[in-house]
Amino acid sequence: MTAVSPLAPPQLTFEPVKLRHTVQHQIYAALRQALMSGRFEPGQVLTIDALSRSFGVSHMPVREALRRLAAENALEQTVNGSQRVPTVTRQRLDDLFDARIALETLATRRAAPKMDAAQLNALRAAVTAHATVTAEEGIEALLERNHAVHFIVYRASGSDVLPDLIEALWLRFGPYMRMVSQALAPELSANGAANLSGHHHDLLAALLEGDGTGAAAAVEADITTTCRTIRDLIGPS
Repeated sequence: MTAVSPLAPPQLTFEPVKLRHTVQHQIYAALRQALMSGRFEPGQVLTIDALSRSFGVSHMPVREALRRLAAENALEQTVNGSQRVPTVTRQRLDDLFDARIALETLATRRAAPKMDAAQLNALRAAVTAHATVTAEEGIEALLERNHAVHFIVYRASGSDVLPDLIEALWLRFGPYMRMVSQALAPELSANGAANLSGHHHDLLAALLEGDGTGAAAAVEADITTTCRTIRDLIGPS
């Protein structure tokens, strides 16, 4: 297996929180997005003190945000009571892979006959934005725009349940996205994002035709490619 150079540890540079009555929610939302986009290393301990300093708030709202994330299985508690990002295992990856395929292809098939012109235009713009991420913008921008592409489709499914369930899976997939970011960084640096967006273009083309089967196949191929990359990085279980 080719060695992958690790990225520099993520810098805690969150925007200060200003509105008191939403402090805890803003911290929770920021950490949730950071976890989903792979900003934290697998096994990394998140300390209340460091996060409080980063956000410019007291310990209490940070503690509550971490508690909520732990309740969603996005974080796990260590023996000394701290919260850490879950470690990666082949078994967990395969479990998440199967669940993501089942739910995300279902949402995509449901969305295909329902997407209107405005939603399709939004998807086209999101696919273009993902494909044109530059090395200067970085891998975090690539992953955040990837999230935007997928969830335009999933929210168009008309389901009150599927988008939330899928986002919960993406949250638990966060440690694996950190590994993806390490694997994709050299390609992004060398060639930009154009070669990393093929499945998104296939998804858009199918949805423009109202082809739910083809769109679901594009989503499955996208997830499968990602998981295959991670399996190679993890190695044999």
